[in-house]
Amino acid sequence: KMKKQRKIINYEGWELKFFDHAKNFRTYQLQLIKKYLKGNVAEVGPGNGTNLNYYIKYPKKVDLFEPTKKLYLRLKANFKKDNKISVYNKKLITKKKYNVILYLDVLEHIEDDKQEIIKAYKSIKNNGYLVINVPAFSHLYSQFDKDVGHYRRYEKKDFKLILKGIKFKKISFTYYDSIGYLLSLLSSIFSLNYKKNFKKKIILWDKLIPISKVFDFLTCNNFGKSLLIVIKK
Repeated sequence: KMKKQRKIINYEGWELKFFDHAKNFRTYQLQLIKKYLKGNVAEVGPGNGTNLNYYIKYPKKVDLFEPTKKLYLRLKANFKKDNKISVYNKKLITKKKYNVILYLDVLEHIEDDKQEIIKAYKSIKNNGYLVINVPAFSHLYSQFDKDVGHYRRYEKKDFKLILKGIKFKKISFTYYDSIGYLLSLLSSIFSLNYKKNFKKKIILWDKLIPISKVFDFLTCNNFGKSLLIVIKK
């Protein structure tokens, strides 16, 4: 397993404001997960709540667990008028049971990822789903990953190791965003400074998502910048 990176004490989430505008990517991600979003849903580490804005119409009820105080206060203010949504300034409450628990680009920020998954799995109802989205492929680990507090990037084999001993009915792995993968690989090869024109790079990448969708289909989702894992309990 990939060597753990330095521990991040306070997650600032400076990059969120850039990725929050990646509408094509968010829409693509929603297409991959929306069929699971039913009943009572929990999202762990929702950040600014951008993902919620895309999927809110599907679940019956949503609990948001945001341990970062600054982000929690923002969520609380943004969603205070919606009775469908509850916001907590803490980690996942294990006593409650959910139809679906979401970790959308969050697990890579958690040092003990195996314990986190075990805890979340206990909070899922039978026939419910644990839906996890993570950055893919260890060889793409970059200065950007380090700067935003990613302990690691993932491959299928990592989850097979993490899930060892956990009984589940079904699991699926989907790599996606092949163009994003190629852009990340080029950046890594040429040691490009990711901070230079960062906003423009995100805009360009997001515009290329429709091409990614075509390539993902043609390559049978064998590679991509992101990895989606869906586990049925």
